[in-house]
Amino acid sequence: MASTDKTDSPVKHHDILIIGGGINGAGIAREAAMRGYSVCLCDAGDFGGGTSSASTKLIHGGLRYLEHYEFRLVRESLMEREVLWKMAPHIIWPLRFVLPHHRGLRPAWLLRLGLFLYDHLGGRKLLPATKTLDLAHNEAGNPLKPQFKKAFEYSDCWVEDSRLVILNLRSARDMGAEIKSRTPVNRAEFKGGKWHVDIGGSEKITASVIINAAGPWVDTVLRSVFGINNAHNVRLVRGSHIVIKKKFEHDQAYIFQNSDERIIFAIPYETDFTLIGTTDAEQPDISEKPEITPEEISYLCEMASEYFEEPVKPEDVVWTYSGVRPLYDDGASKAQEATRDYVIRSEEAIGEGRLINIFGGKITTFRKLAFSMMQEIEAVLGKRTQRTDGSQHFPGGDFKVDGFEKLVDQYSRKYSFLDHKVTRRLVRLYGTEAEKILGTANKKNDLGEYLGEGLYEAEVNFLMDHEWAQEAEDVVFRRTKLGIRMEPDEIARLQKLMHRRLAMVT
Repeated sequence: MASTDKTDSPVKHHDILIIGGGINGAGIAREAAMRGYSVCLCDAGDFGGGTSSASTKLIHGGLRYLEHYEFRLVRESLMEREVLWKMAPHIIWPLRFVLPHHRGLRPAWLLRLGLFLYDHLGGRKLLPATKTLDLAHNEAGNPLKPQFKKAFEYSDCWVEDSRLVILNLRSARDMGAEIKSRTPVNRAEFKGGKWHVDIGGSEKITASVIINAAGPWVDTVLRSVFGINNAHNVRLVRGSHIVIKKKFEHDQAYIFQNSDERIIFAIPYETDFTLIGTTDAEQPDISEKPEITPEEISYLCEMASEYFEEPVKPEDVVWTYSGVRPLYDDGASKAQEATRDYVIRSEEAIGEGRLINIFGGKITTFRKLAFSMMQEIEAVLGKRTQRTDGSQHFPGGDFKVDGFEKLVDQYSRKYSFLDHKVTRRLVRLYGTEAEKILGTANKKNDLGEYLGEGLYEAEVNFLMDHEWAQEAEDVVFRRTKLGIRMEPDEIARLQKLMHRRLAMVT
């Protein structure tokens, strides 16, 4: 119900205001809207523009977390893999990981024990179980040094991380939530039994509860929006990745151990590339854009070269990306030892106003975090009518987990004028909604201006109309990954097209 301020201009009230449009904020918005609460979510930039688009892009249990005895986190994560796969089979799919046995590091019995727990902790039903590989007679051994004779192969899942954020937000919007990108929350004050909040340029809203899901900026928000100047809750740890040209032909991924007790992944990426990461480095200043250092590039190259027969060199790198993980500061001495679990905590320094902060978390457990948050919300606002059970398909994911290739074939026949790679990419990103982009097109010209690397104006229009894209970077590095292949002049042309369209709308 709208209230009024001193100038009698209408001020809209929401049950919940969420600050931050990464995976945690997006997941909470979806769950809260699903349970009947009025929700407003604001992000100062593009959705998923921080940590949530800079992950290793895995839905995984976290095999190495077992060594730190985080059994609840691992079990919770393992249980979510198949649930999320069923909800979004276009952007999530199974991936087999090859773990070569390194005689100088963890013994084989310890790896077997860890993988036995991994297979049985999480109620695995669809994903295949662990098995032992003879690398001398398996294609997974081809790119590796001959000294690696044995490996263990297990299952996890791949995810298009930034698209998972968008699909959560679209689901929340479909259920009535207000979703605002590029809208900073400037100030919040609790008075008269509710929060009075200034957002964007001059807009004002009120809310019963505020959730601070700003990720790496969670402490910054506490200081700048709420005036809590001594906020220090998260440890900022930079994770960096390198992308090189395809290192191997098969579709398995690798997990490599290192003598510093860390691991890295080498994963098939965007058809023609291999993704290698990640690092753990302190990022003391969140105001600086996270960027990979030469030392991190060297570290990843050297670590991968311990296993690959053909060394990985810094000059092989074609693209890099870095993100900052906001790990809850539990006092761990090493960045890799800090917990990856999430922490939900009400802020006591605000008085009677309910402000709930989220520290840490990982993509795999975003729904579990949202469930925990709803317990906090229901304790304050009471329960509302739940609209769905929460496990329905995300937009475009309304097909069976084994139906991807069938869907690609169906659209390849219907839109035979398109290159098969383009059709496959569209189905991989949008699932059944690829048909909304292609519509009644009978030839390429029906899709509007061609912008390079299989990107047509029709897809850009869809992303602007339905997925909040406003800048070229939103399209080519978050909604898609075409920016890895596109030339700078192609991206510049896309930027001009998008700005022209925005100008026409406004």
